Amino acid sequence: MSSPSSFAPLVDTLGPTHVPHAPVIESAGGLVWRVRDGELQVRLVHRPRYDDWSWPKGKLDPGETFQTAAVREVAEETGKPVILGVPLPGLQYLTPEGRVKRVHYWAAQQAKRVRDAGPLAARAPVPPVSPDEIDATEWLGVEEAARRVTRKADRGPLAALVEEYTHGRLSTRVVVIARHGKAVTRAAWHGAEQDRPLTPAGHAQSVALVPVLAAYGVNTVVTSRWDRCAQTIAPYAQAAGLDTISIDHLSEAQHERSPSRVARTVRELLESERSTVLCTHRPVLPTVLDVLGQHSRRPVANALPTRDPFLEPGEMLVAHVADTPKGPRVLAAEKVAPPLH
Repeated sequence: MSSPSSFAPLVDTLGPTHVPHAPVIESAGGLVWRVRDGELQVRLVHRPRYDDWSWPKGKLDPGETFQTAAVREVAEETGKPVILGVPLPGLQYLTPEGRVKRVHYWAAQQAKRVRDAGPLAARAPVPPVSPDEIDATEWLGVEEAARRVTRKADRGPLAALVEEYTHGRLSTRVVVIARHGKAVTRAAWHGAEQDRPLTPAGHAQSVALVPVLAAYGVNTVVTSRWDRCAQTIAPYAQAAGLDTISIDHLSEAQHERSPSRVARTVRELLESERSTVLCTHRPVLPTVLDVLGQHSRRPVANALPTRDPFLEPGEMLVAHVADTPKGPRVLAAEKVAPPLH
């Protein structure tokens, strides 16, 4: 299971449970939003079993990440696929059965058929839930939604969503920085360094990246040309039907000669209107993170990784980027380590 850790100042990662020895139920969902006639609207679902109105959400399946569960549950309960945006404060509460339920939320928008065709193709099919579970969904203005939700605690994520919208921080894209999966060690490899491949565990990590990248709507794939990076990102590119952009200077050797070229590439990706994944190597990460820090809100910049190895093999840093009058800004960041099955 991935950690929902985030560097965004708004995000409550829920922290440790406050009920010792109580079993924990991990859940995820989304606040799906849109703007109609200048009004911010959100989508609620009605559960007939409890006769309540709430945000679409549900429990994680075995081996599922929070992000993958969030998009699956929203699609099941609303009938529409979504793309995740910035993380929102989560909730933690005690159920009547004495279990601790933790719910992780993201802002989300309904996917667009053309723009998001690749990420949607990379996802597993999602059948709708039974009407016995969800019998109605409704778009409401945020004030009406705050009145309609049954649990008062559900107003917390909504308040955070409204604050982000008010400050122009809700329309975002992502730049995902991925470190290649676990590779064969240098001592065990007798070929050229650029040809050193992934181990079986590394290949498993590369497959595990697919649903997470799809959840964030990644539609551009950029990678170092060296095999271990190309192999890490290949399963997603193939599943999404996307071409891979291979760049020589993202390799360890080329970066050592000219880190400024890597920095320029990262700046270009931040300025792009498309959501992108960039796969590279541990020695390249300090340059990448330095550029991200220069374009981040201060709380995010201060929390970016600063110690080697920065990211573990197969781990990702998801940077949520918005356009501002001063250029692209990273508003929130999340570390994601997809589970191995």
